Amino acid sequence: MTSKISLSAFRGIALATASLLASTSATIATAQGAPIVKPGAPGKPTRVLTAEEATRLAATSYAPGDVSFMQGMIVHHQQAVDMAALVKGRTNNPDVVAVAGRINAGQADEMKFMREWLEARGEPLEMAGMGHAHHSMMGMASPAQMAELAAASSTAFDRLFLQLMIAHHRGALDMVSDLHRTPGTAYDPVMFQFTNDVVSDQRAEIERMNKLLAGLSSDPRATLAAGFRDAGEAISNLRHLAALPKPAGFFDPANPAGLQPLKPKKEAAKVDAADPHAGHAMPAKAEAAKGAPPPDPRDEEKEEEKPQFGERGSLLDFANTDMAFSGDLLVAGNYHGFNAYRLGADGMPQLVSSIVCPGGQGDVSIVGDLLIMSVEEQRGRIDCGLEGTDGKVDSERFRGVRIFDISDITRPRQVGQVQTCRGSHTHSVVSADSNRIVIYNSGTSYVRGAEELAGCFSNAGDETALFSIDVIEIPVANPAAARIVDRPRVFAKDGQIAGLWRGGDHGEGTQDTSDTNQCHDITVFPAKNLAAGACSGNGIILDISDPLKPKRIDDVTDKGFAYWHSATFNNDGTKVLFTDEWGGGGRPRCQAGDPMNWGANAFYAIEDGKLVHHGSYKLPAPQSDKENCVAHNGSIIPVPGRDIFVQAWYQGGISVIDFTDPDNIHEIAYFDRGPVDKDQMVVGGYWSAYWYKGRIYGTEITRGIDIFALEPSEFLSAEEIAAAEAAIYPGDIFNPQAQTQVIWPKEALDRLEASRKGG
Repeated sequence: MTSKISLSAFRGIALATASLLASTSATIATAQGAPIVKPGAPGKPTRVLTAEEATRLAATSYAPGDVSFMQGMIVHHQQAVDMAALVKGRTNNPDVVAVAGRINAGQADEMKFMREWLEARGEPLEMAGMGHAHHSMMGMASPAQMAELAAASSTAFDRLFLQLMIAHHRGALDMVSDLHRTPGTAYDPVMFQFTNDVVSDQRAEIERMNKLLAGLSSDPRATLAAGFRDAGEAISNLRHLAALPKPAGFFDPANPAGLQPLKPKKEAAKVDAADPHAGHAMPAKAEAAKGAPPPDPRDEEKEEEKPQFGERGSLLDFANTDMAFSGDLLVAGNYHGFNAYRLGADGMPQLVSSIVCPGGQGDVSIVGDLLIMSVEEQRGRIDCGLEGTDGKVDSERFRGVRIFDISDITRPRQVGQVQTCRGSHTHSVVSADSNRIVIYNSGTSYVRGAEELAGCFSNAGDETALFSIDVIEIPVANPAAARIVDRPRVFAKDGQIAGLWRGGDHGEGTQDTSDTNQCHDITVFPAKNLAAGACSGNGIILDISDPLKPKRIDDVTDKGFAYWHSATFNNDGTKVLFTDEWGGGGRPRCQAGDPMNWGANAFYAIEDGKLVHHGSYKLPAPQSDKENCVAHNGSIIPVPGRDIFVQAWYQGGISVIDFTDPDNIHEIAYFDRGPVDKDQMVVGGYWSAYWYKGRIYGTEITRGIDIFALEPSEFLSAEEIAAAEAAIYPGDIFNPQAQTQVIWPKEALDRLEASRKGG
């Protein structure tokens, strides 16, 4: 285990380096005979340089970016010390006092090092033109926030202190990231080591503060115990009817939770006598800033070494994914294939068959006797084999859309395939009749080469497989003849196929949004001739009156979205809800200190064909750093006259929200479990949560399938639940990314209306 270089050692090395550079410039100056010139801008004169000036300009030991970083970080650190100084007299929470003590001691010493680094190079301590605009730096609290913190006390102070300090520390991480991305900066090994130590220290402190902040929450979901089958649970206004484990063949019996293997412990590294840093003692703690609490002596104790786990995925993946329903049939997709269930009169599923056909991600749709399945991973095979594929080109590789005949659900047969350039991440059934099925295919993976599939190119130009979707036609009588009939450029604008968001952030303090070169989900609403696309960097709506020729009619972006993931209309098609999959679904993005508008939902009204933003919503319960959590798939619960949505949040559980008033969105029910494991973050939790015929079904990635019923509450009456249970889905079908406009029997509406009038 490598130890850090102490700050006293940093200072000694930095001062020696600066002195050496100063002594060599004069020697070089005497050896220069030919003129040295520096041209100016066009129209400006050329300037003759002295050898000493040229030497200074040619110095590479540090860059202007290093100087501005140090100047800015001193200011940044000072605010953290100022915030820590406010702790005294405002809280007696020992954990918050300990945080302030660590910040005061650590950041004061780092500021001393940064000042000495600048002074040794003759650089000013303050950035030119900074003035009083310090609060605009990454993560820094505004004057109003500092005043609010100073006026707070007790638990209110603790909560605000931790929220502001987490944002502050993340700002420091962003500053280091920006520095390292700038060519020529942090060239000096001492400075590079210093910036890396800043990152490791700030990350460790963020982890501690997130745990403390979650502990301040009164929400029972905040601190649930971990466990695969015995995790803690919290439930509100739902009834948990059943938890079905994964069927045999869809988990590893030796590792049912899908845990990563433990890395063997390495022997303690021996100190090398030749190491110039060997034997350096840690410097004494810098003098505490006036008014700040002392460091907590408990922090001097050696922290228990955390276990380390493998980082590579296995050949087989058993993650549960999306669901489709048809009559009494439920099909649950999986990276390993799919499982089919029959629903009893009470909505309880009974397994009827398990189909092994790996390839991920296994999203499914049902149309009559045909089942359509998305396949995207490189390991997918034409023959559903388990052995995977090899190399850049493999004739057995399959990436695209599979078609199965499920007329006998116990013996499904693969009857068609459509290979695509980027595979199939998701698909949407746009139209279906007795003759043909039309689907939109969205691939989000890499573009395979033309040597494996003709016509596939990732390079720029009109032939690229990027910046389009696939329109696929499936003849019902001959699914083997299914084919791509068009690749519409739905992102084109002003004559450019890459016409929408080009990637990057939206300004200081905003999210870094993916570029728009594909859609993740396209939710179609044929009854309204509309589709809503969640397309990485944009949310779009499409006119699908001609299913083969979708046309974009509006597009929006959001400063808080990282990756536009999915879309859901309300039942009358006047609103659309978009989700942001910040972190890609595999990261803990619901921690107490995470921004509440990142990894959230955004709600838009559709007015005259335009998307008009209203509100946003994010799961209010803080989750741990061992729980991947972000907004994911859900569906409308069809309560007449209201817009109710049930949604999966991975390991954040299931949440039911009311967005009837899109400016006042609130939660009305939930279910959550603790993390799969206490020591490592396993990608788990709910992939999808859907309402179907009076029940909520949730595919739990790691554990299986859960079934819930709504309970009457102050938010939802028994009559409203009964009306939702009576809703009729045209065709008696529910497919992901495909909405049908539900209707209700007259008697159900009459009973509901009477109850709302007090009858």
